[in-house]
Parts: sequence; C-alpha cells; structure tokens
Amino acid sequence: MGKKNAGIKTVCENRKARHDYFIHETFEAGLVLIGTEVKSLRAGRANLKDSYGSFKNGELFIEHFHISPYEEGNRFNHEPLRAKKLLMHKAEITKLFSKTREKGFTLVPLKIYFKNGKAKLELALASGKHNYDKREDLKKKADKRDMERAMKERNKY
Repeated sequence: MGKKNAGIKTVCENRKARHDYFIHETFEAGLVLIGTEVKSLRAGRANLKDSYGSFKNGELFIEHFHISPYEEGNRFNHEPLRAKKLLMHKAEITKLFSKTREKGFTLVPLKIYFKNGKAKLELALASGKHNYDKREDLKKKADKRDMERAMKERNKY
C-alpha cells in the first residue's frame, strides 16, 4: 500500500544530461558529505551542471558538483567544488570502471535526492550524442506534442 516515491525528496536534477547523452544504465549511489553540505542540499542549493564521475585508487568520486556554501556555516563551511566520494558496492564500481574504459562511455550524474534521510545520487552510464541525434530527439518530442494536442482537440467534440 506504500507509494513508490514515499520518503524521496529530489534536491536537483541534471535535465541537460538526457539531452546531451544516451543513457544506457542508471545506478544509485550514496554520497559522503560533511555537515554544511547536507544543510545546503536540504535547502536545495546544489548544481549538477558540468559534473561527472571519476575513479581514484579504485574508489568512485563525483567531480565539479557544486554545493553552495551554507549561509550560517561561517568558518566551518565546505569547499563548494570539492570531489565527493560515492558509496557503491565493489562489484558495481568494478563494472562501471571497466565500462568507462570502453570508448565513448562516461559517468553522468542525473539527480540528487534524499531517500529516508540519506543523500543519494542517481548516476548514469552514458555515451555522448551528436548534433543530429539531438535534433532528431527534438523533432520526435515536437511530433509527440502535436499528436497529443490533436487528440485532445479531437476528443473535445
């Protein structure tokens, strides 16, 4: 009887990622954060634009993920662009590591959310789109919108 999204509060989304990349597979990862980062995230002050996943010493990190400094954080505030460690199972990390070594694959964060009080990141294994792919997607989207509008008009009468 529970709802599917019960206990999930979305903080920010990387909407541009679905436009710029083909999403092949998604994963959920925990985030290692410090206190003022959590407070800023709860306030919704984060930006996933230009962020990506990288590997260091067999561990997974998210780079260029901007969390604005917490206003009341004074000298205990965090560095806004520091690399944040991601928590995943070892098997998932090795799978992602081997996949990203293949040509064209990258790790793109899709959204940050709180699930049962814990900060989570939806990470996607993605490959880049060319301009013609993007134009094709926009055309499909426009055609779908036109069809829905026509069906709505037809059902009016």
